[in-house]
Amino acid sequence: MMKKTKFNVLLPFLILLLGMYPNNIAGQDLSEYKKDMVVHKGDTLPYRILLPLNYNPNVKYPLVLFLHGSGERGNDNNLQLTHGANLFLQESVRQEYPAVIVFPQLAKDHHWTYLVSDRESSPGELIYPAKKTKIKHQELLKVLIKKLKKQLSLDSDRFYVGGLSLGGMGTFEIVNQNPKMFAAAFPICGGANPKIAQRINKPSWWIFHGVDDVVVPAKFSQRMYDALKQAGADVKLSMYPGVNHDSWTNAFAEPDLLEWMFSKSLK
Repeated sequence: MMKKTKFNVLLPFLILLLGMYPNNIAGQDLSEYKKDMVVHKGDTLPYRILLPLNYNPNVKYPLVLFLHGSGERGNDNNLQLTHGANLFLQESVRQEYPAVIVFPQLAKDHHWTYLVSDRESSPGELIYPAKKTKIKHQELLKVLIKKLKKQLSLDSDRFYVGGLSLGGMGTFEIVNQNPKMFAAAFPICGGANPKIAQRINKPSWWIFHGVDDVVVPAKFSQRMYDALKQAGADVKLSMYPGVNHDSWTNAFAEPDLLEWMFSKSLK
């Protein structure tokens, strides 16, 4: 009989995530990302937010939501800036692509999506739901986006989402939960159930993965690319030979990533 265990208790995953990929936040001044939080039904979602330079309430700005991986979970409202935050903080990026950038933080022992692992028949095999499932932190993300839309001047046709590892999986899931909300999505070393492809084929997708990823095998991104392509989505896939789980380094270095993302609109 198949044994199913929660993703966050898999020992090999923990060793790799906590040991192989050190925190690179040290030494960076990320104080321009202001701290805030949302509270909903007793649950709290901390987040950091970066406003455009010279924010003007009479201008409508794109929203970029970035979902971190399992190693950055917690409630310090800081660790989620470990990967990716510095990219959007660059002066040239802020000048060329004025946008509201948001990094929410997932609580420890929680996930952006629901998944289990079958360790007996295929070690490391992840099993994703085919149906839309109620997930606490997806509900909190909805509350966060609603709050931001009320407080800030946002262009609802230019909402974007990305994430890495667990956040890459969460990127697929938030579009699954909100299929008409996002104009573009960029999951890095993530995965989902290919059966949801027809439901998430509205945004433009750019999927990234390291070919030699031993934490989240590259086949999960390949499957989603194939399924989205068949579902008629605007999708492309970048696979990096010789790269293990930290394919976000390659993804963030893609010279066309931001131009591609900010060019997308629902209209």
